[in-house]
Amino acid sequence: MSDIHKNVRRVIAAGEAVGVEVEPRHFPAGAKTAQDAADAIGCAVGQIVKSLIFAVDDEVVLAYVSGSNQLDESRLAAAAGGERCERVDADVVREATGFPIGGVPPFGHTRKLAVFIDPDLLGHDEVWAAAGTWNDVFPLDPRALVEASGGTVVELKRE
Repeated sequence: MSDIHKNVRRVIAAGEAVGVEVEPRHFPAGAKTAQDAADAIGCAVGQIVKSLIFAVDDEVVLAYVSGSNQLDESRLAAAAGGERCERVDADVVREATGFPIGGVPPFGHTRKLAVFIDPDLLGHDEVWAAAGTWNDVFPLDPRALVEASGGTVVELKRE
């Protein structure tokens, strides 16, 4: 386990704490985009969980969106009970989650965040989420994603 990145070890431990077995797969070339990840894994791009961090009325929130969809920021703002939704920078992502952009997993964050989940992810038997770095991912049942993250399933995609 010593050759596994410390962030991935944190995700494995956090998964155990919420009853999810994390079996990470490492891709040295990385998976910076949903399409890159799908190509590397050999799955549909819709099975990739994009972890998107935004500020809604200055409150940091997390959205898990299917790799085949684009986030509708006004829908995220409404789901979070706010009006303004704006991107946050890499420092805010790391401070709020403890992980870098591209590596934010569904659990094990530095602090509790409101989580919103694209219902299109539930149309798959298996989805793939980041495991702490942009080189590491793991598969899980989308229902486990909802339960383990404490997320609210709500329509988020841009039409």
